[in-house]
Amino acid sequence: MAILQKHGKNSCPDLASIKENPADNIGQAGPQKKWAESSQNWTRPVLRIWTVVLLLGTCLLYCARVAMPICAVSMAERFSWSKRETGMVLGSFFWGYCFTQVLGGYVSDRVGGEKVMLLSAAAWGAMTAFTPILAHFCSQPIVSMTVSRFLMGLLQGVHYPSLASLCSQKVVESERGFLMSTVGSGSYLGTLVIGGIGSLMLDLYGWESVFYISGLLSVLWAYSMWKYLLKGEGPIITLESLGSAGTQSKLSKRNWLRLFRQPAVCAVIITHLCNASTFFTLLSWLPTFFKDTFPDAKGWVFNVIPWFVAIPSSLFSGYLSDHLISQGFDTASVRKLMQFFSMGVSSVFTLFLCGTTTFPTAVAFVSAIMGLTTFNHCGVSVNVQDLAPSCAGALFGVMNTCGAFTGVIMVYFSGYLIEATGSWASVFGLITVLNLLGLGTFLCFAEARRVDIDLAKGRYHNIHI
Repeated sequence: MAILQKHGKNSCPDLASIKENPADNIGQAGPQKKWAESSQNWTRPVLRIWTVVLLLGTCLLYCARVAMPICAVSMAERFSWSKRETGMVLGSFFWGYCFTQVLGGYVSDRVGGEKVMLLSAAAWGAMTAFTPILAHFCSQPIVSMTVSRFLMGLLQGVHYPSLASLCSQKVVESERGFLMSTVGSGSYLGTLVIGGIGSLMLDLYGWESVFYISGLLSVLWAYSMWKYLLKGEGPIITLESLGSAGTQSKLSKRNWLRLFRQPAVCAVIITHLCNASTFFTLLSWLPTFFKDTFPDAKGWVFNVIPWFVAIPSSLFSGYLSDHLISQGFDTASVRKLMQFFSMGVSSVFTLFLCGTTTFPTAVAFVSAIMGLTTFNHCGVSVNVQDLAPSCAGALFGVMNTCGAFTGVIMVYFSGYLIEATGSWASVFGLITVLNLLGLGTFLCFAEARRVDIDLAKGRYHNIHI
């Protein structure tokens, strides 16, 4: 059965078609109408500007996030930290990161993702810049750094949910793939920038300079977005603005259960859990795999080349996704195709790693894996916005929180497998099984029609989440 099929006029209507058919809106509640009116899509020139700005913001997000791992060795020597204490500082970020995903998405759905992103960027940028001061002037640097990294995780945890909410409200369906894939490539670009320039600054000017530069640039980015894109308006989120945002984002147990009973929503969550677990495992253990299998290999080769490959691959996947949709192919089929490359084809190269005997071949396989996984940005990641644009931020937050927790568990379990079996084949086999499980679920149950509207009565009603 072909993965792609073109859709006709009877395809499920999205938000744009709801706006264009007033007859379908008869009897609509006031809050829903208000939500629809506030969800005006960006024009093409405005979309291009926001794409570049959000790409730069995600790049700086990762520059600030990776600054601590890069400087951890120098800081451990300066403050006499043990391996356990260093691990506690580094790990505290992820605990904070999990706690604000849902909250960030919920607030973004109500007041706008750009406001949440702006305030959080200004906060984590300032905290990054003040990190050296906190370390030097606190009597217990281990305590101040652990707390600051936890707060950093709290503040950065709202970025991707607010991005999903913003994209669902401002970008048309046929252009979401390229925006999400382009912005997603900012994570790889930021890792490369801070890994290269940050390491150079660390050697020349000390670890403090890495925090100062990445923090100040982040604050400057937030100020520029507020000044030139938001025109100096709406930077503050108040209780009044939350209360006046309508009822569409009220979280109730009944409405959440109604949403989660949708097979397409369950498929998105399960697929994301599998995808996050396998990605975190590869990200955490591939350097160790290269060190164990090819002891004489240069670390910069396998730590840099796959990320260089991931950037153009991510951009290409976004272009391909939007091009197919604009040519009339069914959106759900396009999402499934992108996820097939991300979890299906990449699994083939993962299995090839088990039998590779040469370093160049292993690097080529890993580069292919990392490049193919970027197709996820145009698959399950953007599918959340297709299913529930009125609450995409909150739903993405739920999905990302679960993915982060399962990813951490998977990383620990993979370490256990390596020690118990003494073979990397067990880990790569487990990754393949999880990928195929998630892919099979997505191919069977994924849809691109809205599920936050009620079609039973022939009219469109928000679930009011």
